[in-house]
Amino acid sequence: MQAAKPLYDYPKYWAECFGPAPFLPMSREEMDQLGWDSCDIIIVTGDAYVDHPSFGMAIIGRLLEAQGFRVGIIAQPNWQSKDDFMKLGEPNLFFGVAAGNMDSMINRYTADKKIRSDDAYTPGGMAGKRPDRASLVYSQRCKEAYKHVPIVLGGIEASLRRIAHYDYWQDKVRHSILIDACADILLFGNAERAVVEVAQRLSNGETIENITDVRGTAFVRRDTPKGWFEIDSTRIDRPGKVDKIINPYVNTQDTQACAIEQAKGEVEDPNEAKVVQILDSPGMTRDKTVIRLPSFEKVRNDSVLYAHANRVLHLETNPGNARALVQKHGEVDVWFNPPPIPMSTEEMDYVFGMPYARVPHPAYGKERIPAYEMIRFSVNIMRGCFGGCTFCSITEHEGRIIQNRSHESILHEIEEMRDKVPGFTGVVSDLGGPTANMYRIACKSPDIEKHCRKPSCVFPGICENLNTDHSSLIELYRKARALPGVKKILIASGLRYDLAVESPEYVKELVTHHVGGYLKIAPEHTERGPLDKMMKPGIGSYDRFKRMFEKYSKEAGKEQYLIPYFIAAHPGTTDEDMMNLALWLKGNGFRADQVQAFYPSPMASATAMYHSGKNPLRKVTYKSEGVDIVKSDEQRRLHKAFLRYHDPKGWPMLREALERMGRADLIGPGKHQLIPLHQPQTDSYQSARRKNSTPTGSHKVGKDQKILTQHTGLPPRASDGSKPWDKREKAKAEAFARNQQAAKERKEAAKGGGKKKPRQPVLPR
Repeated sequence: MQAAKPLYDYPKYWAECFGPAPFLPMSREEMDQLGWDSCDIIIVTGDAYVDHPSFGMAIIGRLLEAQGFRVGIIAQPNWQSKDDFMKLGEPNLFFGVAAGNMDSMINRYTADKKIRSDDAYTPGGMAGKRPDRASLVYSQRCKEAYKHVPIVLGGIEASLRRIAHYDYWQDKVRHSILIDACADILLFGNAERAVVEVAQRLSNGETIENITDVRGTAFVRRDTPKGWFEIDSTRIDRPGKVDKIINPYVNTQDTQACAIEQAKGEVEDPNEAKVVQILDSPGMTRDKTVIRLPSFEKVRNDSVLYAHANRVLHLETNPGNARALVQKHGEVDVWFNPPPIPMSTEEMDYVFGMPYARVPHPAYGKERIPAYEMIRFSVNIMRGCFGGCTFCSITEHEGRIIQNRSHESILHEIEEMRDKVPGFTGVVSDLGGPTANMYRIACKSPDIEKHCRKPSCVFPGICENLNTDHSSLIELYRKARALPGVKKILIASGLRYDLAVESPEYVKELVTHHVGGYLKIAPEHTERGPLDKMMKPGIGSYDRFKRMFEKYSKEAGKEQYLIPYFIAAHPGTTDEDMMNLALWLKGNGFRADQVQAFYPSPMASATAMYHSGKNPLRKVTYKSEGVDIVKSDEQRRLHKAFLRYHDPKGWPMLREALERMGRADLIGPGKHQLIPLHQPQTDSYQSARRKNSTPTGSHKVGKDQKILTQHTGLPPRASDGSKPWDKREKAKAEAFARNQQAAKERKEAAKGGGKKKPRQPVLPR
């Protein structure tokens, strides 16, 4: 992999003399207090401004400030006019525009396309403070405010919409956001390198139109530049081999004559068009090769070509060997340079070592920002994910090569949090990242890593070249919890359990010291069909981890619970798959109160499956493998009902489905059956948010069974406040079962003409 200029080796801009600001200014008054007459760069964001390294605008703003630039913030502006975009004046270099930490459409709408009632990145959790497709709207308003100021698009929304992409909310393929936003350049992935280089070159007098060689950028051009070799990948299913026409003068009954004809082999037709073969050439290098994808117009009208383009895009994501891509939109090309070179540990420490205030901007007063409340006592130790889950955007955005911070940098941040952040009680809420246990895990060979084109290092199994050593992470945990003033460190980031079981020492360390009563993990499903489309391990890996988790919890003398999360309606999932998952949930005593349905986010491989019905994990042709897709609202509700098999509201739908599937044997009161035969007279099911899923109504509970909830991960609380599932709770459950049995006996007696027994309520003992 080519070397990249370190972030801290650039010469500082002249405005470095002003020094770092307590907060990046959000008003002219703050600029005056800092002695600024103007901003060099203004960042426009859809999130509230929190000066914390978990917020993108804070990282980019502080990094540019460290380069010597004066950076202002316009957070959640009123997009109805250009006025808010002019409140800091005209920036000297460029506007940096981002929708925020989330795609604005996912932020505003649920997977069922319903408007959310809140926004975690807004003061007070208030919804409606950003527009749909915020990056696009903000860019256009910036152009209205100052026509000649360059617009630099960034953030996860721009990153995942950089190419012609399927939009779930409009159910159609949209242009690259670069085209619709009329921006000058788009930065995708981890943008630190790109934004520093763009800022430095603009400050040195270059024009934005001439900056076309920065990795991790996309821009518009009209033709392929001289010296580049273009590979045509705009078509699929090229004509195959055509059988040779038999000589009409040969007697086909004469086997000897036929044999002579066959021995002659193929005869080339001089007028026949031939497939061009690309031969290796000294002048044809990967860094001067561009792959032409099917145009926007083609992928808009042909979903199979869309899946093909998605496959090519994902094959060109390794920074060590990725080639440039180009896609025509009308009369112009959108050009995508290879992804950025991952940051070194020294650079990660540099970025996270900026003088963050670690609190929201004072302009918000005492208003709570829910997203900040969630992460204010957490520390990010790494970036990236090599899992490659097809429904997830982390790998597409941050890359699959893990970028790590040093122990010293992480421990210093914990100490700063301890000493500076109001309300710290000694509990670190998370020490993680996109995945909790990928810290310092990488390919054993840098050369293999450079040339690898696999979308995942852990599917269908863990790659033999992957180093799964967790020792550095174990050492970090031990150092962190030994810090003065730190009482406990929890791990809340998602755990890759198939990796964790490779290190029993890590599992023991985690379970003994870093689980707060329950641990959330995500097997996502139990059936092989959907798991293969997700690129997730089989449920056997979960079972293996569960045994280790329970063993080490028992050794530590702790009552702890493992809470698995699942996805409904993912591509590749059939009704039978969901039925089997529901049976697994019931058999293991899980009641999923909060259910996640598949959400087709832009650019994800699973979204390409959803749109095209094809599998881009393999070669895509018009005759290639099809994928079961769950699109109708009715089927999506059914799949969610299977996950919530315990909710009486879904029982009518489930009864109808089970009968249609020929599985009426699963309807009834038996332990092996999924749902009851009859509806309760009153809807006795109560959400876990209210009752913590305490068994009520017509739910039978085994004598020693503990019903865990996905909402809290803990057994249901006893109504009297005592310990979960004490003798009183067991007595209630047993009394309920006896009442049910007595009712059944009375019903049978009435049918047989016998005397009806008087109803005797059974009370808890």
